Amino acid sequence: MLARSALYVPGDAADKLAKALERGADEIIVDLEDAVAPPAKDAAREQVRVWLHDLPMLANVGVWVRLNTGDLRATDVRAIADAPALTGVMVAKTETADELVELDRLLTSLGSSAAVVPLLESAASVLNAVAIAGAPRVQRLQIGEADLRADMGVTPGEDERELLYVRSHVVLASTAAGIAPPIAPVSTNFRDLDAFRASTEALARLGFVGRACIHPAQVAVANEVFTPSTDEVESARRLIGRWEFAGAGVAVDDDGHFVDEAVIRQARLVIARAR
Repeated sequence: MLARSALYVPGDAADKLAKALERGADEIIVDLEDAVAPPAKDAAREQVRVWLHDLPMLANVGVWVRLNTGDLRATDVRAIADAPALTGVMVAKTETADELVELDRLLTSLGSSAAVVPLLESAASVLNAVAIAGAPRVQRLQIGEADLRADMGVTPGEDERELLYVRSHVVLASTAAGIAPPIAPVSTNFRDLDAFRASTEALARLGFVGRACIHPAQVAVANEVFTPSTDEVESARRLIGRWEFAGAGVAVDDDGHFVDEAVIRQARLVIARAR
């Protein structure tokens, strides 16, 4: 199943960690990086380590940890890599595929099967997106737009067209690498949920399949936007069934139109987003 929503939770906020799994998000991203002040890093890491090891194995909620940059990255990994409930790690400010190869070596040495989501937060990382997407363990890509806007000197307008190229490029890079589609970047405007819905719907049209959230109120909106209707799911299942039954590279949809492998891929995406 693809995540429709991924809720960021500060790693040093015990009260928020305690309630994180009750917020309705498909994934939780425990943040050890930007959300934690430098003097609190060590305490946050230990708190997250204990929290992760106390978690049961979760069937329907992914649990990720956003790692620090620089020398702290390896320290973070060593603290959490053996937690059974850990889905994977999010690599803040990823710049090249080489650093992910190094991370893979470290995770392997620790006996961890954790997946990896690189965060693209600079112009260089976006231009390296295809190579980064092909690095070991990479499950999907994600854009960190706050840092990226600062790096590029971009000030988005209301429709955020200034970010269209970057967003489409990351969707294309993901498809080219054969990994999962990306989830959309956060919106810091958590009070105007109508605006959040409109921007989330626009991102869905671009090929994103979920959205990162910084506030629990955004989760329900993201889940709704990225959940296909019952009719869409049943139609997709019928179409896949006809395709598999035909076994000849073509099938016919409910309206009598011929469909090919490209249409079937879309139908499988619908199934993957269903809950």
